[in-house]
Amino acid sequence: MNKNSIIGFVLIAAIMIGYSIWLSPSKEELQKQQHLKDSLEYVQYQQDSVRKAQIVKTKQHAEKALESRKPETDTSTVIEGKAPSSTYQAMHAKYDVFANSATGKNQKYYLENDLVKIEIDSKGGFIKQVQLKEYQTWDSLPLLLFDPNSMNFGLSFFSHDKAINTNDFYFRPAGTTTTSLMVLGPDSTTFSMRLYVDKTEGVIDSTKYIEYLYTLHGDNYMFDFNINLVNMRGVIPTNISSLPLVWETDLMKQERHVDRFNGATIYYKPVKDAVDYLSESGDDEEKISTKLKWVSFKQPFFSSSIIAVNDFEGGNLSVTENEHPINPRYLKSVKAELELPFNFGNVSSIPFRFYFGPNKFYTLKSYGLDLERQIPIGWGFFLLAWINEYIVIPVFTFLGGMGWNYGIVILVLTLLLKLFLFPIAYKTYMSSAKMRVLKPEIDEIGEKFPDKKDAMKKQQAVMALYKKAGVNPAAGCVPMLLQMPILFAMFRFFPASIELRQQSFLWAKDLSSYDSILDLPFNIPAYGDHVSLFTLLMTISTLIYTRMNNQMMGQQQSMPGMKTMMYLMPIMFLGIFNNYASGLSYYYFLANVITFIQMYAFRVMVNEDKLRAKIETNKKKAPKKKSAFAKRLEEAAKQRSQYKK
Repeated sequence: MNKNSIIGFVLIAAIMIGYSIWLSPSKEELQKQQHLKDSLEYVQYQQDSVRKAQIVKTKQHAEKALESRKPETDTSTVIEGKAPSSTYQAMHAKYDVFANSATGKNQKYYLENDLVKIEIDSKGGFIKQVQLKEYQTWDSLPLLLFDPNSMNFGLSFFSHDKAINTNDFYFRPAGTTTTSLMVLGPDSTTFSMRLYVDKTEGVIDSTKYIEYLYTLHGDNYMFDFNINLVNMRGVIPTNISSLPLVWETDLMKQERHVDRFNGATIYYKPVKDAVDYLSESGDDEEKISTKLKWVSFKQPFFSSSIIAVNDFEGGNLSVTENEHPINPRYLKSVKAELELPFNFGNVSSIPFRFYFGPNKFYTLKSYGLDLERQIPIGWGFFLLAWINEYIVIPVFTFLGGMGWNYGIVILVLTLLLKLFLFPIAYKTYMSSAKMRVLKPEIDEIGEKFPDKKDAMKKQQAVMALYKKAGVNPAAGCVPMLLQMPILFAMFRFFPASIELRQQSFLWAKDLSSYDSILDLPFNIPAYGDHVSLFTLLMTISTLIYTRMNNQMMGQQQSMPGMKTMMYLMPIMFLGIFNNYASGLSYYYFLANVITFIQMYAFRVMVNEDKLRAKIETNKKKAPKKKSAFAKRLEEAAKQRSQYKK
C-alpha cells in the first residue's frame, strides 16, 4: 500500500464520518427523548402494579374479597352471579361444559420465596409475571422477566367438537382463601388453581376439573408444576395420546445493550442430542420431531425454562421481533408449541418443573439437565468450552467469593493466566531472539539470491542456515498458537458472565456492558454513539505491542502489505469492541500491559551476545539429521518451484 493509497483511504474515511455527523443529530436526539419518555411510562406502569398488589396483600383483606365466593365441596358449588338461561345457552354452544368458567373477575395471586415473586392470574390459571428479587434492570427498576399482557399458557383440545383453550377460562384456587403465600428457607408450599366442568347452569361439578398445581420451595429458583386432569373422561377425547400446550410471551429488556453473541432466543434440549438454539440475530423458527427434555426462553443473563419430567413428544419453536412494540421494555417475542404425552385415567398427571432465574453457571449445572449450555462459553469448540468450564470459571468463581471488587478479580485472573502461559511466552521470545541474531545472515542470503526464479535456492539456503545454527523456525509460531484458545475463551467468557453484571470499576458502571466516558450526539457507523475508554486503551496498547513485536522479531520489509494489515486490525477492533462488555476490553488491556512487562524482563534475562556465541558453536558442530518439519518445508518449496515452471 503506497502513500497515495493511504491518503485516499484516510480521506474517504473522513468524508464518511463527516457525512454521518451531518445527518445524525436530530434522529439521535429524538431517540433519546423517546427513551426518556418510555422509561417514565415504565416507572408509572410499575407503580400502578405495586399499588394494585398492595390492595390485596394482607390476609384480612383477601378473605373479605373472597367471602362471597363459596369454597368447593365434594358435590357441587353454585357460582356467584348466575347467568340468564339464554346467555348460558350461548356460552355453552361456544365453550361446551366450560361455559360457567368463560366469564369471571380477574384475580391476582402471589407465590413468593427468598428469590422470586410469582404472580398468577385467575384467567388462565397460570403465571403472568415473575420478579427476580435479587436483581434489577440496568436503570434500577424491578427485574420482571416478561410482559404480563403478552403471556399465554394453555392446553388445547376438543370437547364435543368445541375448540377449547384453557387460557381463555377463569380458574379458581382450591384449598385456600388467601391471595398471597410466602415460603422461606428449606420449607415448601403448594398452591392449586382449578378449571371446573359445568354441572348445570351456574353450578360446577367439583369432582371434574383441570388443575395447575404449584409447589414452591423457599430457597430455589426451580419449582414443581403438575397438570392434573381429574375425571375428564367424556370431556377430553379418549383416543388422543398427546395434548398440545402453547406457551408464549414477550421478553423484557433488562440490559442497556444486548450483545449479538449473548442475545435473546430459545434454547432447547432434545432427549438424545446436544442442546441447540434458534438464531439470536433475527426471526427464526424450528419444528422439532424428536422428544424434548426442556425448552428455555433465554435472555442475556436470565432464562425462563419449562422442563418435562416425562419428556415432550416434540414441538414448534419460534422467535420473532416486533418492529413497533407497545411496551417500551420489549425485547423479543418467543413461542413454544409442545406436545404433552397423555395417558387417560381417572386422574391423569403430567409433571413439569419451571426455572425462572439467573444464568449462573453452577446454579444451572446443579440441576443436571444441561441448562448451563445456555451460557455461551464456546460450546461449539470443545477446547474453548474446556478452558472456560474447568479453568476460568472455577478460578473466577473462587476469586469472586473473596469479596473483592470484580475489577481486582479480573486483574488477579489475568495475572494467573499470564503466569500459566509464562513458559510459552518465554519460548516465543527465545525464538524471536534467535531469529533476530540470524537476521544479518538471512539478509545476506537474500542479497545472494535477488531473483524470484531463485526462490527455491534461497529457501534451501535459509533452511540450511537454520539447521546449522540449531534453530527451529516453528518454535515461535507453535507457542503463539497455543495461546490463541485462551484468548478466544476469554472473548466468550466475559460477555456471558452474570457475575460482572452491574459491577462497577473505576469509570465503568457495569463491567458486563460497555463503559462510556463520552456520549456522542450522533452515531458513527461501525463504531457507535459513545466512546469506551477501556476499548481505547486496549487498542492503543495493542498497537504498541504490534510495533514492539515487529521490532523484536526483526521482520523484513518484503511484506509491507502484511505489516499494514497488522496495524489496521486493532483499529477494526476499536469499532467492534466499543459496544462489547467493558470487562473484556479491560482484560485485553491488562494482558497487553503484562506482556510489555514480560518482554522487558526477557530482555534483561536473555543475553543476546551469549545466544549468538551459542549459535556460532552450533554451526561448528557436525550437521544434524534434517527434522521432519525442515523436510516438509523443502519439499513444499520444490513443489512451488515446479508449479511455477
